[in-house]
Amino acid sequence: MKKRSLLVLFLIVALTALAACGKQKAEPSATATPASGAGAGEKAAVTLKVGATAVPHAEILESVKEKLKAEGVTLDIKVFTDYVLPNTQLNEKQLDANFFQHLPYLEEFNKSKGAKLVSVGTVHIEPFGGYSRKVKAIGELKDGATIAIPNDPSNGGRALALLEKNGLIKLKEGVGIAGTAKDIVENKKNFKIKELEAAMLPRVLDEVDLALINTNYALEAKLVPAKDALFVEDKDSPYANIVAAREDNAKSEAVQKLIEALQTPEVKKFIEDKYQGSVLPAF
Repeated sequence: MKKRSLLVLFLIVALTALAACGKQKAEPSATATPASGAGAGEKAAVTLKVGATAVPHAEILESVKEKLKAEGVTLDIKVFTDYVLPNTQLNEKQLDANFFQHLPYLEEFNKSKGAKLVSVGTVHIEPFGGYSRKVKAIGELKDGATIAIPNDPSNGGRALALLEKNGLIKLKEGVGIAGTAKDIVENKKNFKIKELEAAMLPRVLDEVDLALINTNYALEAKLVPAKDALFVEDKDSPYANIVAAREDNAKSEAVQKLIEALQTPEVKKFIEDKYQGSVLPAF
């Protein structure tokens, strides 16, 4: 009888110990491990992966890296050479945000891909321009000259609207920036409109008579819009470049800290000093 009582007592103690161990494993620690260099009570650093084209977007992001680091956000900048992957990877959650595009382009991507990317805020304007290595003024363009424009809908429409504004073509009434080559109703000099991927346009300058180039690609090609372009958009352009995120993370603390860091007097001065009118602050 005594042996049985001892056995029961032993089993109770053993089961109690196992239950305590199980509970300890099931309840994770509520205290995050501080990042390297973080003191007691400080939040662990958050890494924010942001996709950007090299110039000026990645350069502007680099200018706020230290500020964000001091606020607990480590900025991991992924540089892209095209306009497709930054949105695709953001939508697939490989990125937390991106910085390379204007709102009309983002809206076109959402519409065509069924995505739900959103603008977090505007940062700058890149005046779109027309460039040539064959003529020094648009009046010198000959009959049948080839004009290259971006092949994506938003930038293509933007290019055609700029051509119309400078008297080179006339578009169907009311199409505005949504126009396509099919909407050209007047082309007195029979210009040939060649649609190419935006990143390719600086590379074909020697092969065409005029190319409408996004400023980030113009700057990468060492073209200075204020000096080298035959014509550019004015300061009232609706194409301000934005920081984009997903609906599920746009209001996160890290993304909000990013846009706040980019919309400061320091960044405004950085843009004005570095790009000398080729890129304009939009906040």
